[in-house]
Amino acid sequence: MIDTKALRSRILDLAIQGKLTEQLPSDGTAEELYQQIQAEKQKRIKEGKLKKEKPLPPVSPEEVPFEIPDNWMCVRMSEISLKITDGTHHSPINTESGDYMYVTAKNIKDKGVDLSNITYVTKEVHDEIYARCNPELNDVLLIKDGATTGVVTVNNIDEPFSLLSSVALIKPVHRLIEPWYIAYVLRSSLFYKTIRAQMTGTGITRIVLRQIEPFIVPLPPLAEQKRIVERVEEIFRLLDTIDEAQEKYSADSQILKAKLITAGIQGKLTQQLDTDGTAEELYQQIQAEKQKLIKEGKLKKEKPLPPVSPEEVPFEIPENWMWVHLGEIFQHNTGKALNSANTDEQLLEYITTSNVYWDRFELDSLKQMHFTESEIEKCTVTKGDLLICEGGDIGRSAIWNFDFEMRIQNHLHRLRGYIPDICQKYYYYLMWLYKDKGMIDGRGIGLQGFSSKRVHELVVPLPPLAEQKRIADVLEEALGALDKV
Repeated sequence: MIDTKALRSRILDLAIQGKLTEQLPSDGTAEELYQQIQAEKQKRIKEGKLKKEKPLPPVSPEEVPFEIPDNWMCVRMSEISLKITDGTHHSPINTESGDYMYVTAKNIKDKGVDLSNITYVTKEVHDEIYARCNPELNDVLLIKDGATTGVVTVNNIDEPFSLLSSVALIKPVHRLIEPWYIAYVLRSSLFYKTIRAQMTGTGITRIVLRQIEPFIVPLPPLAEQKRIVERVEEIFRLLDTIDEAQEKYSADSQILKAKLITAGIQGKLTQQLDTDGTAEELYQQIQAEKQKLIKEGKLKKEKPLPPVSPEEVPFEIPENWMWVHLGEIFQHNTGKALNSANTDEQLLEYITTSNVYWDRFELDSLKQMHFTESEIEKCTVTKGDLLICEGGDIGRSAIWNFDFEMRIQNHLHRLRGYIPDICQKYYYYLMWLYKDKGMIDGRGIGLQGFSSKRVHELVVPLPPLAEQKRIADVLEEALGALDKV
């Protein structure tokens, strides 16, 4: 799959360095453009339409972030803007209908202002906000508060609206600056990273206007700004087409994956061989092993479950298979609940649902808690154990294939076959299929989960051991080939 997000970032980085466009003598120079912008600002100051601002120091050679063409120059954002401000700093009453639209960070999207969830304020509230912050068509809007800080767009609404302080208004000199060029500068990886690095505050982090004003902008002549925007949009349209194709392939791939796993789990991808024996023989072998563990005191005797009824069977299986309950063929238990009061025993790392993904683990920044000797025995996973999420993404599963041991928290189930030859990979694929088909869901009041009782009683097919392994091998090969397409 092509990483189009990374490609877009790279395209913008090249664009704002002048590497996607030709520099033409007929364009003039950025210095000439800069002087026109300053003349326009001075004219507006004399007319009383613009407040005189304290000049910022010129961009020094040490501040220039990269090489730019000879006819470009680096300037500060405030030097090429008529106004840099933000919306109201108090949240006014806003409703589903009213006099003027009320735009907040949630409305700022890549291609403009999204009005699908817009609210409204009264004329009185709007007039107070708009007197200081007056967004107009083609102004630049930059989110400066919260998790989406750095998202930037160009205003596509040709009517007055009120703005919240979470969005900064950057008002370029429209006839001399291409607004989408400024948006692309701010979207480039260099400037986006700069914005994110400058965020401060407790609770909601943000950047402030005085941090935006001195931003360094590589300034091309106006004609080249327009060519840059046209070139970027041309490339982005191509990347949009690739995204659409990849999304369709991903959806088709997921459907094919589900069909392959369904066929495999139902015994339709493998031949049933007489030499494999029957699932009934395997089941009796497992029950004999359980009785042996009970006699040795290693397993508590449990109330037997009733046979699986025809009404419980979700699909047809081969004649030499049988339906059983998961708890009849696997030992299973959850891990230890968090308990900060217990500090007397061994301090050990553990994993929880946030570490378990489909067929893999994320083991960065593991936490620790204290375990007693008995808890260590119960809560330790070893190579080959199947882990299933009790909470979070309920039913999500992975096989622990590491050579080292690990402890588990109480929102994970550890499954270990009563006999070591049970094919964990077959039952991993079964969990994937049950999850995909909606056969595993969360139950309970408040926090929903996949309880130990439900794990124990889950109805599952039992193929002979040799066929379990053949099915797992066939699916591994087929799905591996699918991933490489």
